[in-house]
Amino acid sequence: MEIILNKNDILKTLHHRPPYLMVDKVTSLTENSISALKTPKLEEHYIQGHFPGAHVVPGAMMQEMSTQTAGILITKMHSPIENYHSEQTKGYALGVLKKVNWARYKNFAKPDKAIQINVKLVEKLDNLFEFEAILTQDDKWIMKNSFQLVNIADTPLLN
Repeated sequence: MEIILNKNDILKTLHHRPPYLMVDKVTSLTENSISALKTPKLEEHYIQGHFPGAHVVPGAMMQEMSTQTAGILITKMHSPIENYHSEQTKGYALGVLKKVNWARYKNFAKPDKAIQINVKLVEKLDNLFEFEAILTQDDKWIMKNSFQLVNIADTPLLN
């Protein structure tokens, strides 16, 4: 699988940092879709207590995987700033979660196995972006969701 963006590229694109970075690499990127991978490790704090003896990746973290992946698409394809860099560009927060429309879970995601994150841009209205995502592991879907992200000024985040 070809890597389009590696971890260093992702760090320039997103404000998230380990241990909260939920995207390891991007394998496909177009104006309206993106595919990425995340391999949650058993040692990660959010898995250790969920659930001892039967560890699974929390649904909230899978939502965050979807959100961060969509944020990469916005930054790379729909940014109001050319050559956006998460540590240098000031004035904008790109891809802030506005609303989770729905989420459906079918299977459990296990740690130490790659989760495939496929996100599609459904609609763009000015600075509001509507997305749908499907997350799979071992070719079985584990989560489907619909959510909205928005580009905003970064001042509310700094105060």
